[in-house]
Amino acid sequence: MNISFHGAAQEVTGSCCLLQTEKTNLLIDCGMFQGGAEHEQKNFMEFGFDPASVQTLLVSHAHLDHIGRIPLLVKRGFSGTIFSTAATRDLSRLILEDALGLAQREGRELFSAEDLEAAFRIWHAVPYYEKNTAEDVEFRFGRSGHILGSCLIEIWAEKKHLLFTGDLGNIPSVLLPPPDTIEGIEYLITESTYGSRTHESAQERQLELERAIEDVGSRAGVLMIPAFAAERTQEILHLINEMMHFKRIPDMPVFVDAPLAIRITEVYERYPDEYHEDIRALMAAHPNLFKFKRLRLTESVEDSKAINDVPMPKVVIAGSGMMTGGRILHHARRYLPDEKSILLIIGYQGAGSLGRRLIDGASVVRMFGEDVPVRAEVRKIGGFSAHADGPQLFSFADRMRDTLKRVFVVHGEPAEAMFLAQEIRDRMGIPADVPVLHEEVKI
Repeated sequence: MNISFHGAAQEVTGSCCLLQTEKTNLLIDCGMFQGGAEHEQKNFMEFGFDPASVQTLLVSHAHLDHIGRIPLLVKRGFSGTIFSTAATRDLSRLILEDALGLAQREGRELFSAEDLEAAFRIWHAVPYYEKNTAEDVEFRFGRSGHILGSCLIEIWAEKKHLLFTGDLGNIPSVLLPPPDTIEGIEYLITESTYGSRTHESAQERQLELERAIEDVGSRAGVLMIPAFAAERTQEILHLINEMMHFKRIPDMPVFVDAPLAIRITEVYERYPDEYHEDIRALMAAHPNLFKFKRLRLTESVEDSKAINDVPMPKVVIAGSGMMTGGRILHHARRYLPDEKSILLIIGYQGAGSLGRRLIDGASVVRMFGEDVPVRAEVRKIGGFSAHADGPQLFSFADRMRDTLKRVFVVHGEPAEAMFLAQEIRDRMGIPADVPVLHEEVKI
């Protein structure tokens, strides 16, 4: 069979991998390229294969860099069947609708509302651990611990046993159980977002969040948190809820200024069985896992603007996570010049994104046609990433070393992917490749 890599090849976004057997063409993920304009322009290019020739699409999870071009795939001829978990399907609808609305406002639509609806007419939910068949391929979803509904994709085809990690979750997750251990894998396709880095511990990341809130309280400033709508926002809300309940942080208003995150939080509340045991027990006793007294949800533009009138200190959680759009930009323009305020980065920032430039120390950034001085403190907490770090990625692969024949390292910038691949080659003695865009490999 052949595997070809049509996205997330020596870069983090645009996940899209094609598996070709004797009888079928099966696609794993079909994501959007994100970051600067150079990356996003790739979304309008050809896929590198004929969408009409694909019979099945398997979706690992609902982040835009894994689902963002699915309606475009349909627009260009795909008419097969899409499979994911139920939570992934529900989240994907919200995220794709939001992406379409933003694209329409900016005049850069990849697909139409009709294309989106056509995709969901052929989108089916299947439970974890149930084996399914697509022509001469069998597949099964396991838990990846990344976001709600995310899965490892286990495939049997032509007497070969493969595993696609999608995005592997960071251990321990605030909300989710750890990734499953899968046995007997011969070919592993793994992400490498943080292939060379080690995250802070769970205790450290929570302490750093607590300190950021305390510091902005003592300074009477604003804590800006650009947060991904799925998982990160819900984790942060749960932790702030807990900190306020036990009076570990000063009392101040907390705004979720992200309509998409608000709707996604409602989906999270519908799937209590997805969480790890401690969170399920907590939800049974305290159903308002993501809600607390000082929380304000701002859906309308008017409510968003009104946040400016609320006296400091205050916390503003807003999208987008990489600061490539959304309401966080309006808050950043207002408060980045304020030396009392803090910008807290808690997730991966793609190359070329505003968030990456700020982490890298930019003293002035261009926003809405004007130069904005950066006087606010910029902090970063890597431990809140929903991605496994380098040691976790290696450990996940190492558990399969007795059966592994080859590893393909994707979904990472070149330095991260190559570091992880070299670790696997050196420490496990197993061939590990870092494919380039549209590369095809026979196995």
